[in-house]
Amino acid sequence: MSENFVAPGQQRYLRACMVCSIVMTSSRFREEGCPNCEEFLHLQGSADQIDSCTSQVFEGLISLANPSRSWVAKWQRLDGYVRGVYATKVSGQLPEEVKTAIQDEYRIQYIPRDGSATED
Repeated sequence: MSENFVAPGQQRYLRACMVCSIVMTSSRFREEGCPNCEEFLHLQGSADQIDSCTSQVFEGLISLANPSRSWVAKWQRLDGYVRGVYATKVSGQLPEEVKTAIQDEYRIQYIPRDGSATED
């Protein structure tokens, strides 16, 4: 994976994944997909899927160099993900069919990144 940085002037094209909250440009999502969620989101090459499963509306940024050792990563539920830049809060609703696939087929408990649900 290439390093996760954003060139000056590219901030307007940033999007955050609604599942893992990684922040990348829309063109990078299209070229590489989500480095954490590609297995079930299938963002690579799909503009429609990128529009549905990522959001331009997010708050705060966290840069993680070593997610497995970071207490911030653990607090934000990012400790199993790749290093990179993550949003602290991502607004938007994941489509119902994607939520169902994540929970039924992949046995992953989906917790929205917008703060609307709390972890049990």
